[in-house]
Amino acid sequence: MRIVSMSQTECKALLKRVMIGRLASSLKDQPYVVPICFAYIAGKTCLYLFSTVGQKIKWMRKNPKVCFQADEIGNRAIWASVVVNGKYVELKEPKFTAEKQQAIEYLAQYSSWWRTPLAQRREKTKDLEIEPVFFRIDISSISGLRASAK
Repeated sequence: MRIVSMSQTECKALLKRVMIGRLASSLKDQPYVVPICFAYIAGKTCLYLFSTVGQKIKWMRKNPKVCFQADEIGNRAIWASVVVNGKYVELKEPKFTAEKQQAIEYLAQYSSWWRTPLAQRREKTKDLEIEPVFFRIDISSISGLRASAK
């Protein structure tokens, strides 16, 4: 097995291909990581994501420094992994109204996956006031490694 660094172009291509990664945040020296769906649009310097208010949103509001990891795994000897360091930016209205609409459109290109968790959460809590939180991760650095059998 051979492990090599990925170019920026290869890293961005992987982010464009996959739609699930892991988002890590930290508060009071305690890390927290969760799987999450995302959208990366070629030419942008950010990732777009969605959630409802919970631990990750509360923590990122207090400490916007985050890390995001996405990968493709064929087997133990064939895989690629990209790590993004960046900053959480909540797409609040009215300042981010247009960008929030764009984020919704970008995420909907992959599917309407973000509507289902929202509906499920509303069903569990019976709270119709639960609103989706659309946000972006502004990329400050991006790196990747890939392994091959050669």
